[in-house]
Order: sequence, then structure tokens, then C-alpha cells
Amino acid sequence: MSHSQTLWEEGHEPGRQVVLLGLALVLTAVALDIVVFDHVGWLFDLGFAATCVAVALAVRQRDFFTVGVLPPLLMMGVFLLLGATRPAVIADRTDGIVQAVVSGLAHHATALVVGYALTLATLAIRHRVLAQGRTQAQRQAQAQAASNRLGSPAPTRTTSG
Repeated sequence: MSHSQTLWEEGHEPGRQVVLLGLALVLTAVALDIVVFDHVGWLFDLGFAATCVAVALAVRQRDFFTVGVLPPLLMMGVFLLLGATRPAVIADRTDGIVQAVVSGLAHHATALVVGYALTLATLAIRHRVLAQGRTQAQRQAQAQAASNRLGSPAPTRTTSG
């Protein structure tokens, strides 16, 4: 019997590829926000939260930890890059790298919390659904083995001599 996969069961991408995908998506959101508004704002926040959900849905189960710790590292990495190259888009023009990163994280803390919560919730739901699927498959295998035993003839013992 074929079982169609749900949204929660479809993620099969390795952690490394999902991290690179997340980085590409967040940098795209940053670029769009800078082009449209000349600073990092609400467009980045929405893109960041959506990216967090997307990577949590795409990753394979054994790499859940990688995605589970990704949101704060992703935001910190992007803001370090921006703080080093264009601090004015996340902070005051005169701020140094560290101050720009701290300002950026402070201004986008809500997006970080929401993105992180969505990531963890998505991973938790996926873990539960995948665990239930394994349990159901084990029950089906046990039932199949039991039905095979019921249809088999009783063992007999023969001796020679």
C-alpha cells in the first residue's frame, strides 16, 4: 500500500545545503530591502521568518539540529557582513562593526524570536509526524508477520530410524 507524504514528511535535503539555501534567501531579502527602502526593515523581517520555516521543512530528519540552531547564527552572520560593509543599513553611519551588529540584532529581535519559534515548532511537528509514521509502519510490519504465521502450517517433527 502506497502512502502519500504530507508536508511534514517531505524534507530530505542535507543540512549543509539547507544552510546555504537559508543564507542565500536571507541575503536576497536583505538586497531587496536595501534596493527598495535603502535600509534593512520589515521586508527583511518577513523574509527571515519565511526562510526559517522553509529550511525547517526542507531539511532531512537527521540534520534537524543544524536547522534548530540556524536562525540566530544566520541573522548574526548577515549582520556581521552588513556591519563590516554597510553599517548604515542596520545602524547609525558612525557605528563600528560591533555596535552595528548589536543595533541590528536589537532592531530585528522580534523577527529573530518569531523565526526561531517557527523553526522549532516546525521541527517539533515534523519530528512527531515522522515518529508516528515509523510507529505505524512497525505495527503494519508486525501485523503482516503475524498474519504470515497464522497461515503457515504447524511445525512437525520427523525422525528417521
